Amino acid sequence: MIGNIANINLDYGRPIKITEDIYWVGFYDKPSGLHCNPYLIIDGAEAAVIDGGSRPDFPTVMMKILQTGIEPSSITTLIYQHYDPDLCGSIPNFEDIIGRDDLKIISDKENNMFIRHYAASSNLYSLEHFNHSFEFSSGRKLQFVNTPYSHCAGSFVTFDAQTGVLFTSDLFGSYGAEWDLFLTLEKECKDCTDYENCPTGKTYCPLPDIIRFHEKIMTSKKALRFSLERISKVPFTSIAPQHGSVIPDAEDIKIVYDRLISLEKVGIDRII
Repeated sequence: MIGNIANINLDYGRPIKITEDIYWVGFYDKPSGLHCNPYLIIDGAEAAVIDGGSRPDFPTVMMKILQTGIEPSSITTLIYQHYDPDLCGSIPNFEDIIGRDDLKIISDKENNMFIRHYAASSNLYSLEHFNHSFEFSSGRKLQFVNTPYSHCAGSFVTFDAQTGVLFTSDLFGSYGAEWDLFLTLEKECKDCTDYENCPTGKTYCPLPDIIRFHEKIMTSKKALRFSLERISKVPFTSIAPQHGSVIPDAEDIKIVYDRLISLEKVGIDRII
């Protein structure tokens, strides 16, 4: 479980611990507006990377992985929750530095048909191969839950029962110039819909950026609602998306969830 975390004096040039053994190893690219969040899970002598990042970001991501103190060869598994280049572009770079013949790349079968075009040389495994649950040598399990068409046919989320963290890929993501690693909302946000006039006097509200991201990236309101309802059955305590900000507080998660599940103009529904 993620404890009390504030966006104060965070050094985005280094890995940032979001739980005892999970690190954000992303690249803070302020001018881009699209902040990508690869995550490293360390479990004893093993490690796994979730949504490892683009090829241009790889030097930064790998530097932060090394700064955690692990050897690249301890990474046994790369997990990709969909097939976009901002997640998968660095696969050959990871393979070269990790140097393991038994390195596993895990994704949905719908994604693997595209992931192989990133010149991956390691074995590609589908979620079905692991019965939607990957297990470290220690017995620690990661559960995979499909979220089809949110936004890809093979999209899924990953739940770490040990920490309560749900890695949600594009779900709960955001696009915007203002960014902090951890999202914090006020109690007044629960019922507020006037994003231009914050009742607490803040000059920036993160909710419109989250809403616009889902309206543009997700395929339809039906797909988004189906995925949100599916993950609502997972007993997570915090959310770690691939874009935007980590959401550590249950009340903040509910505020965002309620806004997203009520959206009407999502994807094709914005046009038709």
